[in-house]
Amino acid sequence: MNTNETRFLHALKASLENQTVEWTDELSPQDWAALFRLADAHRVLPMVYEAVYRSPTAQQADPQQFRAIKRRTVQAVMLQTIRTSEFLRLSVHLAQAGVTPCVVKGIVCRSLYPKPDCRMSGDEDVLIPAEQFQLCHEALLAYGMTPCQPEQVPDDAYEVSYAKPGSPLYLEVHKSLFPPDSEAYGTLNQLFAGASERMTELTVQDTVLTTMGHTDHLLYLICHAFKHFLHSGFGVRQVCDIALFANAYGADIDWQRLLHSCEQIHAVPFAAALFRIGQMYLTFDPEQACYPAAWQAISVDETAMLEDMLASGIYGDASMSRKHSSNMTLDAVSADQRGKKAGQTVLKSLFPAPGKLERRYPYLKKHPYLVPAAWADRLLHYRKEIKTGADNQAMEAVRIGNRRIALLRQYGIIK
Repeated sequence: MNTNETRFLHALKASLENQTVEWTDELSPQDWAALFRLADAHRVLPMVYEAVYRSPTAQQADPQQFRAIKRRTVQAVMLQTIRTSEFLRLSVHLAQAGVTPCVVKGIVCRSLYPKPDCRMSGDEDVLIPAEQFQLCHEALLAYGMTPCQPEQVPDDAYEVSYAKPGSPLYLEVHKSLFPPDSEAYGTLNQLFAGASERMTELTVQDTVLTTMGHTDHLLYLICHAFKHFLHSGFGVRQVCDIALFANAYGADIDWQRLLHSCEQIHAVPFAAALFRIGQMYLTFDPEQACYPAAWQAISVDETAMLEDMLASGIYGDASMSRKHSSNMTLDAVSADQRGKKAGQTVLKSLFPAPGKLERRYPYLKKHPYLVPAAWADRLLHYRKEIKTGADNQAMEAVRIGNRRIALLRQYGIIK
């Protein structure tokens, strides 16, 4: 890690502890800009700002620079406060309509933070029984929500997104936790068989929400990070969520079942590295979390994952080249599951298999013969991206893809 990344993790840990950093050395405007850029890339800017603005070092900084960051922080926190209130009102509305959503991630994780609305969430996620989807859809429309992709065929989609005009609320309604047709990670859904029978309740601002049982939810947070790791990477905020969740509910976690589930998807080293990052750089406390000896005995070097995580941004979207590299990593995982070795070519990055295009081009489900048109549109967008910045070159995507495939091998995800 470089000095800026070390400062970033230090500030983030202080935020999780509701503390202020005790920095005294003067930082240049460039140093502060680099710190806030990294915080922004990982969508934790309000958390980092709250941890540093009262420090002695910040008192020596350019007031104008800090005023700009403060303004963005205040705006972000206000928007999150509105999203939270709106979602809680929507939850009451859904319950009154007879819908029984299971809330995952988002507000459940935010409730664990010292200042919940400083932990930003771009959306809220709910899992509903497939047979309730039409009832849920009608209830959402009655509340003023509208589908974000009107051309999408809801019956064919595993998730449908909704927004409310004039409101920052954005909702993703899931029929399953992961896309069942994903060759790389569709089988993750099998780990949550019977989860509906292990539900629990969480009260947030006097509103009772239904959510997954603690073991299921921690497993889901790990699997969600795992899914993004297979794509183009995951950010430090997900490790914060996992660390805080394990600390809060560790005594109720079935750690043996969690270990067995991770073994099934070749994610034991991956999960162990997450906990190790949380322990070394954030606030994961093995004793408080009742982290058992079987987990602590797992030997893993978290360094490579930490470096990849810091470079990835919130969901591996730090650069277009990194985003495009996901086609190579996903192909590598799919090939490994078939007992084959993936090719490492630029074509994998530019022209993924037709099935992988359907989420971006929903019309392909009904009109598969339009795949060439989707490829042409993708190539057109890719060429435009290349013109907008130096980080979008196709060969850079291949370089990142090859490096990340090696990372998948290092953590035992593929052979």
